[in-house]
Amino acid sequence: MSEFSAPRFRQTVLDALARHDGSAFLQTPIRDLAWHEGEVTTLKDAAVLIPIVDRGDEATVILTQRTHHLQAHAGQIAFPGGKVDGGDETPQGAALREASEEIGLDAQYVQPFGLLRPYISSTGYRIFPVLSTVNTGFSLVPNPCEVEEIFEVPLRFLMDPANHQKKSGQWRGKTRHYFAMPYNDYYIWGVTAGILRNLYETVYHT
Repeated sequence: MSEFSAPRFRQTVLDALARHDGSAFLQTPIRDLAWHEGEVTTLKDAAVLIPIVDRGDEATVILTQRTHHLQAHAGQIAFPGGKVDGGDETPQGAALREASEEIGLDAQYVQPFGLLRPYISSTGYRIFPVLSTVNTGFSLVPNPCEVEEIFEVPLRFLMDPANHQKKSGQWRGKTRHYFAMPYNDYYIWGVTAGILRNLYETVYHT
């Protein structure tokens, strides 16, 4: 079984989470590289699904490109996800609900298996990344109000540190740093790339 098959990677992640259980590494939220102290005073909770699709020896990860008319993060690459609503009992429930609403992913194909460290964005969100494997047989339909395109990226590519670029740019009058993982015509960057980097560090951190 390949290192980057969905079942093998799932077990690798579970082993890593068990190894870090109770450690400061796993318990401490990770802040976005673009974070500047004092800019954000309150945090809103959100959850995203990291959907690792079982494609045999080479698993893939489902990502979306947001529509260009949105007020926030228009056109950016994202995981399925969004704000945790009052009716959501857990971050897992919020992530599954959002994945259904945004891309039509039926929960019967999804097997959540863990949470990564909460990810604090520079825009004021505490994001709970929900790890999951996804069985094949699903069909996806993008919500035209939010999602322009749905695509998959090989897990092997995303977990290769050679593909993790550290960039910087100006935003709100300050120099900000961020990760980028360009894949074909898709520019994966910012929070999405930061969460993927968090996954890499959780699994391979020693």
